[in-house]
Amino acid sequence: MSDGHQHNGHESVPSRQRRRFPGISSRAYEHPADRSALVALRKLSGFDTVFKALSGLLPERSLRLLFLSDSVRVSDRQFAHLNDMLRDACYILDLEKVPPMYVNQDPTPNAMCIGLDEPIIVVTTGLVELLDEEEMRAVVGHEVGHALSGHSVYRTILLFLTSLAVRVAWIPLGNFAIMAIVTALREWFRKSELSADRAGLLVGQDLQASMRGLMKIAGGNHLHEMNVDAFLEQADEYEAGGDLRDSVLKILNVLPRSHPFTTVRAAELKKWAATRDYQRIMDGHYPRRDEDGDASVRDSWRESASSYAGEVRTSKDPLMKLVSDIAGGAGDLGDRVRRGFGGFTSSAPRPPRDPQEPGTPPGTEDGTPPRDGA
Repeated sequence: MSDGHQHNGHESVPSRQRRRFPGISSRAYEHPADRSALVALRKLSGFDTVFKALSGLLPERSLRLLFLSDSVRVSDRQFAHLNDMLRDACYILDLEKVPPMYVNQDPTPNAMCIGLDEPIIVVTTGLVELLDEEEMRAVVGHEVGHALSGHSVYRTILLFLTSLAVRVAWIPLGNFAIMAIVTALREWFRKSELSADRAGLLVGQDLQASMRGLMKIAGGNHLHEMNVDAFLEQADEYEAGGDLRDSVLKILNVLPRSHPFTTVRAAELKKWAATRDYQRIMDGHYPRRDEDGDASVRDSWRESASSYAGEVRTSKDPLMKLVSDIAGGAGDLGDRVRRGFGGFTSSAPRPPRDPQEPGTPPGTEDGTPPRDGA
């Protein structure tokens, strides 16, 4: 339990008691799609060597110098309350080396964890001013979760490739190849954000604070005007509403993003907090870091595939329902195709009109217009 004493160089914040997770592996909280990729990469021989060699090509040193020279480094003398939160988060997740943290002057609420050799955490003044102590604790835990999982490596590469894509945009094939990699990395990183949200909950151990923080990031510091339950209802409406056209627009909207939409993150975190997996972690039963080398790539990919399949099967999104119907051989699929995009709304299919109903033109008893020449 976090008790406010000195432990392994980490000074915890004594504001309230929180459970600690000695030796916890990031596999305990990672989203299945994120975990499967990380397990596979950790198994690759020479993976670390390759990326350390790449560090000479990436602007990591430049970024470190930039934050050192033009931001405020968190310490016991500067932003001491953030320093306490950072050390506490590292203590709870048993991260041996506390990463440097910087506060950067930027009114946009944001935080990130980047770096190849050693991760660094950056939070903006907009975020520090927006969140209260418990909400900020969840964010700091989120970034420490990124560091523990090793996400900072891929975030740095994503930043580099996105910048490179802009520079080679005049080369059609070169830009296409890089953007394909960027798109795949973004999908991976969106899942890693869900993983880090879970890490933030493990650190803060206050679901309502995590919900409030996400809601504030979406709507600003107006808690008296907002409601968590109504905010979560937006996520449900977003997923279930519209027809196939809206499903396509959702995909196009999310493709350029490195983060899932805020309402979606809130809904996913609440769903995970209600699972047996979360309760087992809180009870002290979780994968250990010293067992990471024994993790099976095949099992991880199987869990990832099962997760995606489960999302498709339970999703209320019209496109996902169509995919599920095709897989299940839905009997009304042909009729829905004939009726076009409007036939794939989240509402139930309309019954055929009564041929005796007033206003039904001849030849349209099945609900379809007559064809010329028929």
